[in-house]
Amino acid sequence: MDFEQDQTDASQFQQYKHKLEISYRKFLDYITPHIIPRWIATYIIIIIFMGRILVVEGWYIVCYTWAIFLLNMFLKFLTPKIDPSLEQDIQNDSVEAGTNKMDENDEDFKPFIRRLPEFRFWFKTTISTIVAIFCSLFSIFDIPVFWPILVAYFIILFFLTMRRQIQHMIKYRYLPFDLGKTKYGSK
Repeated sequence: MDFEQDQTDASQFQQYKHKLEISYRKFLDYITPHIIPRWIATYIIIIIFMGRILVVEGWYIVCYTWAIFLLNMFLKFLTPKIDPSLEQDIQNDSVEAGTNKMDENDEDFKPFIRRLPEFRFWFKTTISTIVAIFCSLFSIFDIPVFWPILVAYFIILFFLTMRRQIQHMIKYRYLPFDLGKTKYGSK
């Protein structure tokens, strides 16, 4: 008798889990095209988190870890899916081997495809901010540190990585944004 009851409880749980997954997917599908409202909601969550950190004057390690994670995600967002430096090395090796002779003026159009798409970047940013807020509720994560050093280290890290990324973008002539590009379509 208990075995049959366990089976029905398990199947009811599976049904409930399946309905919850379907609802979650519907919600994600619904909000996908609404880029600006999604980011506004995320910025509000970020402001709440930063306000909490400033008001309680603690959880600087949580904030630092969150900021490093966001920097990592931002770099993936700016980086092309196929690294042009690796592609150029492959082309150079094939030209040296004599298998592929390309003229220097022969450049194919290659659209910019991000390593981390915008939706995934938004999703990971939102989830990481919610996790950081959750972690800031527990005193176990409030490790005492001298926060100005963390801020200075993050600023240095940010400028060094962004300088390297911008040099990479200039060297391989790609622009991860649609600024100044021709738009076609109806007026």
